[in-house]
Amino acid sequence: MEWWLSLTLLLGVLVLLMGTGLPVAFAFLGVNIVGAIVFLGGESGLAQLARNAVSSLTSFSLVPIPLFLLMGEILFHTGLAYRAIEATNRLISRVPGRLSVVSVAGGTLFSTLSGSSVANTAMLGSTMLPEMLRRGYHPSMAMGPIMATGGIAMLIPPSALAVLLGSLAGISISQLLIAGVIPGLMMAAVFLGYILLRCWMNPALAPAHGDDDAGEVHGWERVRPFLVHVLPLMGIFVVVIGAMLLGWATPTEAAAIGCAASTLAAAAYRSLTLAAMRTALMETLKIAVMILFIIAASSTFSQLLSFSGATRGILGLVGDLGLGPFQVLLIMLITLLILGAFMDQISMIMVTLPFFVPLANAVGIDLLWLGVLMLICMEISFMTPPFGLLIFVMKGVAPPEIRLAQIYRAAFPFVLLQLAVMGLIVAEPGLATWLPELARPAR
Repeated sequence: MEWWLSLTLLLGVLVLLMGTGLPVAFAFLGVNIVGAIVFLGGESGLAQLARNAVSSLTSFSLVPIPLFLLMGEILFHTGLAYRAIEATNRLISRVPGRLSVVSVAGGTLFSTLSGSSVANTAMLGSTMLPEMLRRGYHPSMAMGPIMATGGIAMLIPPSALAVLLGSLAGISISQLLIAGVIPGLMMAAVFLGYILLRCWMNPALAPAHGDDDAGEVHGWERVRPFLVHVLPLMGIFVVVIGAMLLGWATPTEAAAIGCAASTLAAAAYRSLTLAAMRTALMETLKIAVMILFIIAASSTFSQLLSFSGATRGILGLVGDLGLGPFQVLLIMLITLLILGAFMDQISMIMVTLPFFVPLANAVGIDLLWLGVLMLICMEISFMTPPFGLLIFVMKGVAPPEIRLAQIYRAAFPFVLLQLAVMGLIVAEPGLATWLPELARPAR
């Protein structure tokens, strides 16, 4: 069978199954069954499918995923994250669009602890959005910063998706986690600059009346909550990243340290309850099982592409077209941005990695750089219509009178800002690779 026919068959079955509403894991499982019968020798191929599923889940590199998830769930369900947001709110005063600024600052802080864009957006949306709307903030200036900052959790460690991407693409997980720090902070800085500029140019977007209550608290009473409720949690992030940066711990060990530190912090603040821990464990279990099930179901997909000749055919096509690294990278990013409007992030990884990794190796694209750019594309896809996940999370926490069209308009300028940051990293790869180059290999 010609390679293009094989590719059409595999992708066609995948699109057909996903189009029927079948969960992603089962869609990949269906494709694997068809491919095993056609390309891997029928019964022996099905046996290989089972062996691949088992071996894919026994990889030690996947252990940080549930550990990082648990770290964020503990801080979320014990209420420590809410205290940190409130302390940040009290510290920041007398700036244009103060509550929008607080959303970005507090959301970036929580991103360094949660690793979950959905949890980040849901928490900020439920705590900050009602107050901003009550004070007369324009819906775009209230919802846009919350959604944009929620997506930063995908870049800044601990990012479970970065662990998954690194594991499947053969990229050093510790380096990929560290590489997301500077781009994530760049995103936050650009969002802050945009908010301050827009609210300074048009104060009606974020009325100052009644928005300066933090200014009524002075001196020690303003600083004390930040020192008590924020700095210790920032210490967890510094320890987790520092341990990997200095080579003292592997990603798995760093994730375990983060879990232990989060638990100890919750106990120190007297917020650690049996009910909170039970909820945190159950939420972690739900998300981790979903991710691992998809990994198991998709483990044979790249093997099928190789056996069918599809991978070699695509590499040959790129060679015949004479495309250089920049052109190939541009095609990859555009493909991800288009897929992101219709697929969830894990599906995007599973569909594209079997093609992208061989292509990147063939034309000389740095996989670490590519990994960071893929994470940024997936962050952008969280806010692109029609199926951006954070758009629907915001719709769920917003008041009933907020229409979906308003949420789309709120997301639009921040999507442009994210594209601008991605453009900078495409133009200057060192923004993504400089910090990991300083890291020492773990013992």
